[in-house]
Amino acid sequence: MRLIVFFDLPMVTKAEKKAYAQFRRFLLNDGYDMIQWSVYGRILNGKDAETKHLARLADNLPPQGSVRGMTITEKQYAGIKLLVGMPLFQEKRVPANQMLLF
Repeated sequence: MRLIVFFDLPMVTKAEKKAYAQFRRFLLNDGYDMIQWSVYGRILNGKDAETKHLARLADNLPPQGSVRGMTITEKQYAGIKLLVGMPLFQEKRVPANQMLLF
């Protein structure tokens, strides 16, 4: 499963810019990868991890703006079509025989 986080945060005042930077830093430190501007995603291992990470996300929300979370399966994520641009490094396909499980 994947948790996708979409956000639109105000960045007019110095305090709003700081809140944006803190929220973005939280996402990166918590294992999220940037998919595109203001869209981040991370891999989850089941419903328990979903509950845990949604709670962590709720604890680190900025005071203003709009933040949304959506959980999708790996099959749904693999079905995303890239219409313009090049895939990011972390989106490159890895053959099943090269995948390592920890």
